[in-house]
This record gives sequence, C-alpha cells and structure tokens, in this order.
Amino acid sequence: MKILVISDIHANLEALEACLAAAPAYDRVFNLGDVVGYGASPNEVVNKSRELGGLLVRGNHDKACSGITNAEDFNHIAMVASFWTKETLTPENLKWVKELPKGPIKPEGVENVQCVHGSPLDEDEYIIIVRDAYEPILESREALTFFGHTHIQGGFSAEDDEWATLRPIYETDNESENFVYQMSRTAKYLINPGSVGQPRDGDWRAAFCVFDSDLWNITYYRVPYNVEQAQRRIYEANLPDRLATRLQEGR
Repeated sequence: MKILVISDIHANLEALEACLAAAPAYDRVFNLGDVVGYGASPNEVVNKSRELGGLLVRGNHDKACSGITNAEDFNHIAMVASFWTKETLTPENLKWVKELPKGPIKPEGVENVQCVHGSPLDEDEYIIIVRDAYEPILESREALTFFGHTHIQGGFSAEDDEWATLRPIYETDNESENFVYQMSRTAKYLINPGSVGQPRDGDWRAAFCVFDSDLWNITYYRVPYNVEQAQRRIYEANLPDRLATRLQEGR
C-alpha cells in the first residue's frame, strides 16, 4: 500500500496543489494537521483536505483557529493569522477544523504505524533534535510514527543502541526532486514529511512524503510552487508581511 503523507499545509493552496500534482499514485492519505493558520486560503485548503479524506489529526493551529485553545498564547504574527482565519472560515469549515481528532491515531489496516501532529507523548511537543526523539521512540509501541509540527523534513531512527537523524539529500534548489529512504524492519522511526505550506528547513519548496508499507520505505519529495501567488493572497488579505516573505526563504 502506498500512502501519501502530508502535514502543515497552513492554508497555502498553491503549495498543496503542487504537492498533489507531483505525488505518484497512492492508496490512502495521512494528514498530520495544521491544515490552516498563517496562509490566506483556509477555505480552499479545508475543502481540498476534506475531499482527500483519509486519516487526519489536529494541529496546534487548527485548535487555535477554531477556538479550542487561546490564540493569544501564540506570538503576535501567529495570533493575528489565527483570529483572521477564524473569521474567514465558513461555519461548516470551522466546524470541520474544530472536530479534527487528537493524535496519536493508529490507521486501520496498517500495522505498527501511528500518526500525530507533534509527538506521540504530547500533540503540541516539538521534536527537533535527536535528544527530543529519545523518549517518544522509547515509549512508543509502534515501529513507525509519522509526525509534523516542526516543518523540518526528515526524522529520527533507533536500532539497538544506534540513534540517527534522518535528512533527505537533494541536488538542486528549485527543481522537483525525491529521495528514497529504505527503513529497517527491526528499527523504530519518527518520520516527518516536512511542511507542505511553510517549510522551515531552509528549502522553500513544498514538502511531503510517500510511505510504501509493503517495501517499508519512505520517498521524500520537494516540489516548487507558485510562491508569488501565495504571497499575493497574504498581502491582499492584509495579513502580516512576514507570513509572505518567509515563504521564499523556507524559514
């Protein structure tokens, strides 16, 4: 089975469309949350996410934008975007976002796998360096955990006493590329597909991955998209300029 894994779309319609156009044929979708927040196309992105279906978990911005948590706990830019998103979402889409389930969630029909936004121990926790991965990996009963939240494509692995940070290797800065990573059947993994709509790993291109449950491998993808259009939407919505400029930087 081939599974499209996406995360942190953040209401970036152009990036999501580019990822879906570049993705190979797949059987299912795992959406790891933060469908909205930051970007200027929340209704369009929610509509596409609803059409895609599959397994979904909520992100911290989904919670803030739908009123589950207090957006005032965010920094000023994120707070402004959250308030704007809540006012912009249609009542139906706002309800859908608010009802996104809490992770971790184990997908039916796929063994030894779970999905979460932040960490399997805390849905809002950031797993950025290998030290952050120790407890989540050791405590997890599943061999493979898909997570997002950091906007950094890659992940972490542990086999016996060997721990590793995983980062795909790409050869260009502006072209569509992919990187295949073969997992071990006897190791445990935390895999981050990267952010569709707002990467923060220094690569501006939209990110996602495809999991082959039969071959037990991950194919990471980076694809260019119409950044200028995504930025234009942000400016026209009178959202903070930084939300637009950072898209070109990938930070």
